[in-house]
Amino acid sequence: MDASELIKRTRERHGISQHSLAVRSGTHQAVVSRIERGNMQPTVAMVERLLAAMGEQLKLDVERIPGDHDPVHRRELLRRSPEERLELAVSWNRLAEQLSKAGRRARAG
Repeated sequence: MDASELIKRTRERHGISQHSLAVRSGTHQAVVSRIERGNMQPTVAMVERLLAAMGEQLKLDVERIPGDHDPVHRRELLRRSPEERLELAVSWNRLAEQLSKAGRRARAG
């Protein structure tokens, strides 16, 4: 849900007009209208102000992306040439093979 939809749904749920919300929050009805129509992207501070005028509080949350996602590593990897990426993949494969052999020796021994 974007800010325009959030403000409009909350205002309608409270049964107040755009003008009333504007007066309560210290802005103009035209500003509330532009926000609700998506013609204006409000700042987080403005969204908080409008919600507070309706007795609501904005809550944001952050959640880690599932899986093994590292955008910095990916960006750096893509800066390498295809040949460099292949060489790196081969070296990781060799390392994995060496670790596997060392593990087998340790278990056998």
